[in-house]
Amino acid sequence: VDDKYQYACENKDNKVHGWISNDPPVGFWMITPNNEFRDAGPVKQDLTSHVGPIVLNMFGSVHYAGKDLNTEYRNGEPWKKVFGPVYVYLNSIPPSENPKALWEDAKRQMSTEVKSWPYNFPRSEDFPSSDQRGNVIGQLVVRDPYINEKLIDASLAYAGLAAPGAVGSWQTEVKGYQFWTQADKKGSFSIKNIRAGKYSLYAFVPGFLGDYEYNVDVIIQPGSKIKLGVLTYDPPRNGPTLWKIGIPDRTASEFYVPDANPTLVNKLYIDSPANKFRQYGLWERYTDLYPKNDLIYTVGVSNYAKDWFFAHVNRKVGNMPYKATTWHIIFELKSVMQSGTTNSELQVRFNNANAKPPLFTIRLIGKDNAIARYGIHGLYWFYSIQLPVSQLLQGKNIIYLTQTRNGSPFSGIMYDYIRLEAPTKA
Repeated sequence: VDDKYQYACENKDNKVHGWISNDPPVGFWMITPNNEFRDAGPVKQDLTSHVGPIVLNMFGSVHYAGKDLNTEYRNGEPWKKVFGPVYVYLNSIPPSENPKALWEDAKRQMSTEVKSWPYNFPRSEDFPSSDQRGNVIGQLVVRDPYINEKLIDASLAYAGLAAPGAVGSWQTEVKGYQFWTQADKKGSFSIKNIRAGKYSLYAFVPGFLGDYEYNVDVIIQPGSKIKLGVLTYDPPRNGPTLWKIGIPDRTASEFYVPDANPTLVNKLYIDSPANKFRQYGLWERYTDLYPKNDLIYTVGVSNYAKDWFFAHVNRKVGNMPYKATTWHIIFELKSVMQSGTTNSELQVRFNNANAKPPLFTIRLIGKDNAIARYGIHGLYWFYSIQLPVSQLLQGKNIIYLTQTRNGSPFSGIMYDYIRLEAPTKA
């Protein structure tokens, strides 16, 4: 199977894409020097192509995000936004040369265009030149005393400016402009060529839960050079970690991604482990691996890279409708305190698979079709759940995670990270 979803990528990685013709050897490329006008921030996924030599440049869509990215204008609300400019590049080589030289040349041209941003040829007042924009620099550090008593560099964090809103609101913000960069290993960042306006500074740090938001609006004026200094992020934390599953990186890529059905495999990705999830029909492989009983994960024994399926989906049962599935997390507690609470992420029931109501439910979210579109993540949802100690047992405990929606094979959840925390000592 070869289709458009296998060529989707995140905004931050979408700078140049296109097609090559072998006879004659010609390249057709779409170069996007900057993503300031694209919706929903750096990790929003979108299409780059249709099947066949059809090149797309998606400025915004609900792909991989669902209705949360629908744009609404009400009561005569005024709105305007400049999309682009983007650069269409064509190249060619003699028939005797390797066609891959076209790709290398396109990447060189992309680097040239990135350095040229913002372009100086638009004469519209709605596209400010470089001297009418501003810059922001700063450094982000992480404070998590359960990992390190000292402040931790927010290595390779993503920091960006977007419309003021709640923590994490940038991932559903579609009306304004966003300006993002990746920090260095020390957490230092520099955001350049920002349009004048009022913004919030947001960030997220690979390896840490949650989202950061600076508590003061950032006002950009033409020529601004703002130094924010050292900013401290306190990630969600209620106590020491008892156990964890996965890596808090906003994707399910570290979990088990099965081989594609041999009759459906796209050979383009056979030798690319990082893109193994870009295959049609992987959701059906859950039924092949767990035809009767659902996934059981034993903390301290199981390996999430091999034993945790990348998507919590339904099971196909013959010609019957899809069946909801319940995963088990089994863990041991040597002792249980008589007071206090513990925290974990995305848990539903403890030690009673039939408890009604469940300890927690996220209710209906999503509608992003991320699984059906061969994505490895959708929108980022964070849940912190208070667990009464009365539901814990000394010795063996079981968490039951039930994905209740079974109307289609694509109803499912992709987990980022699950952690059980002990109570904070008084």
